[in-house]
Amino acid sequence: MSKQLFVDPNERRASGYIHFEDIPVNQYKKTVKDELGNFTKEQFVNIYRDMLTLREFESMINSIKITGEYCGIAYNHPGPAHLSMGQEAAAVGEAFHLDVNDFIFGSHRAHSDILAKGLSAIEKLSDDELLDIMKGFLDGKTYEVIKDEPHDSVKDIAINFLLYGAMAEIFARETGFNRGLGGSMHTFFTPFGIYPNNAIVGGSGTIAMGAALYKRVNRKPGIVIANIGDGSLGRGPVLEALNMSGMGQLTQLWQDDMKGGLPVMFNIVNNQYGMGGQTVGETMGYDMPARMGAGFNPNQMLAERVDGFNPLAVIEAYGRKKKALLEGKGPALLDVVTYRFAGHSPSDSSSYRTKEEIEAWQAQDPIIEYRKQLIEAGVATEEECDAIVEKVKATNLRNFKLAIDEKISPRMDLVAHPDEIADLMFTNGHVESYGAPGQKPDVNMPMEENPRVQAIAKKERWGIDKDGKPVSKNKVYQLRDGLFEAIIDRFYKDPTLVSYGEDVRDWGGAFAVYRGLTEALPYHRLFNSPISESAIVGSAVGYAMAGGRALVELMYCDFLGCAGDEVFNQMAKWQAMSADVLQMPVTLRVSVGSKYGAQHSQDWTSLAAHIPGLKIAFPASPYDAKGLMATTLAGTDPVVFFESQRIYDVGEQFHEGGVPAEYYEIPFGKADIKRPGKDITILTFGAVLYRALKAADELKDKYGLEAEVIDARTLVPFDYETVIESVKKTGRLVIVTDACERGSFASEVARQVTEMAFDYLDAPPVVVASKNWITPAHELEEAFFPQPSWIIDAINTKILPIPGYENVTDQSLATKLRNESKGV
Repeated sequence: MSKQLFVDPNERRASGYIHFEDIPVNQYKKTVKDELGNFTKEQFVNIYRDMLTLREFESMINSIKITGEYCGIAYNHPGPAHLSMGQEAAAVGEAFHLDVNDFIFGSHRAHSDILAKGLSAIEKLSDDELLDIMKGFLDGKTYEVIKDEPHDSVKDIAINFLLYGAMAEIFARETGFNRGLGGSMHTFFTPFGIYPNNAIVGGSGTIAMGAALYKRVNRKPGIVIANIGDGSLGRGPVLEALNMSGMGQLTQLWQDDMKGGLPVMFNIVNNQYGMGGQTVGETMGYDMPARMGAGFNPNQMLAERVDGFNPLAVIEAYGRKKKALLEGKGPALLDVVTYRFAGHSPSDSSSYRTKEEIEAWQAQDPIIEYRKQLIEAGVATEEECDAIVEKVKATNLRNFKLAIDEKISPRMDLVAHPDEIADLMFTNGHVESYGAPGQKPDVNMPMEENPRVQAIAKKERWGIDKDGKPVSKNKVYQLRDGLFEAIIDRFYKDPTLVSYGEDVRDWGGAFAVYRGLTEALPYHRLFNSPISESAIVGSAVGYAMAGGRALVELMYCDFLGCAGDEVFNQMAKWQAMSADVLQMPVTLRVSVGSKYGAQHSQDWTSLAAHIPGLKIAFPASPYDAKGLMATTLAGTDPVVFFESQRIYDVGEQFHEGGVPAEYYEIPFGKADIKRPGKDITILTFGAVLYRALKAADELKDKYGLEAEVIDARTLVPFDYETVIESVKKTGRLVIVTDACERGSFASEVARQVTEMAFDYLDAPPVVVASKNWITPAHELEEAFFPQPSWIIDAINTKILPIPGYENVTDQSLATKLRNESKGV
């Protein structure tokens, strides 16, 4: 069903004013004594213990970075250390009301957030639950190290487990939470609701929003927190996340129990600085981060500023905000005022701030102030507080010794096991459904009643008629139909699958692939996103991290640059950085254009293929499009799925019998010989296949040369075996791509084949690619994109002189050298 939101010109043109509500600023002023009836003694004391635990942990790292030792024990830690000493009250206050169903995502400065959330989870879980978690994680390797350490209870063991697992991860030990592959800036532990922390400033903004989307769509309990700094509010992806989390459709178009704002809190850890830039008065214009909430939705994101030096103030605010988020009143923004006593990192001399400023904040140290309040309120004595201090120090030291012990806590042995990280790059799984047992897909109708499904059933699935002529476009099963069949099939199998992007609903997508899905699916499974490429991809990453499958679209390949970090740093890396604790079933559809000029007609396959951790597909026929999309949507790895706009309407010409109506998959890393031959191998990527076939026709019909035409189908993984077997037969290789020649994946294949099959080559492989120019207007494209004549010209000039053939283009070495000297 299409949306029904009438845009009334009279309403939009009417005069009036926008009114804003007051945003509360540090309104909570209570002390421990004032709250005596609202907390137990144990809760009050644990708040103190937890803040001390965070401070001691960070002091340990600071000490080894600055002095090379901790408590007299020498240790060299060359890795990063972004410390948050001074921010403990904010972290502990945040975690107090959160349980394991509440997820936190953090920043590069997240040790305190991790520990605070973990300590809170330990208090709320039963002994049996804690033991199951510890024994089951990484086959018990982390638990085995600490299980016999001194303890009074299972919760003591769990605290050791938390501290040791985090330390081991920071020190790159295989017993760390992510086997040492995440490190200081990326440590996390999902069984406690601690999700990935991010080295990219503000990187968790879009990801946390996606996790909240997962909770809403799949009716999961809990809220999601994005712990991001005040400096991150200057980043575009964060602003995109703030907007997308409060989209109007969430309250106006989504229906029934899906209606309502997303349960996500943007927790602005306002420590006054973005590295060395002072946010207020220098690098930002907001005066207070809380002000930002007023710009993104009518309820001002429930924005509020709270005193992050008072843990009770943060606890009180989180109690209210969590309740509101669970009631569908999100998103929320909390401006938590705090201060980091240390520099951005231990190498930071804090030259951008005065000694007097640091001392002024240290004079109000939240741990010291809270201890005074505990004693004044009669909750604890000096002796009890001292005993807590000693226990915290002893626990931290004991786990430090374990974490740096090479025998107890070894690192990955990449000499003995050189492929250990390589084997973690892809999970290569097959999952029919990420849904919970008994969870059924939300759909509007049985699939067989869908109008597009019915229309496709009447089409000719083989593109050639009985007379050998192409079936007319209005009757033939097209490449876009193959994509649609694979996509709608998975929507009816996996209840977690969602799809969104620019104009995917109502319009059916810019190129009609999604036409028919609007009728089939409710809004929460298929919706138009804002024009926010970073938020589209980043939220898909968070959706997958939380446990679902996402299919998102950027419309044009050229827009990958708008989501560069989310594609190249987030989508690509989290599986391996988590040691495969996480899966990343995200499919990113992008189209390779033509006709639309320099910013809408580029083939950027090489950019995506260059980044480890991404699978890359580029089908060129309806049969391959359906089979590869089916494989993608049943897989567990991130895929960038390239599609050429030139061939959305092409019929099937290669698979005998046409495209099967039933479900099938095509494995990645298996190239397809579209036409056998014996004299020369032509390898193609995407739509250029059809121009290569025209060149092959001319070679055979006019010059008696039989070209073997191979369609790569996928770039990562890539099937070198098929190409090399062909080269063994032909001795010659031409690689054709619509990408610009310089740095293209075709050039990479040429290099690899030269190394792998040198003895079988009669001439070096030749790349025929687009010019190293901007893409010109449609009327000039034949001078830019590879043409059949270019392929034959390259063969004639560089591989095998063809008697009687005259080149159409200048393929001379002199011209090549001149162009290279000009940078083109």
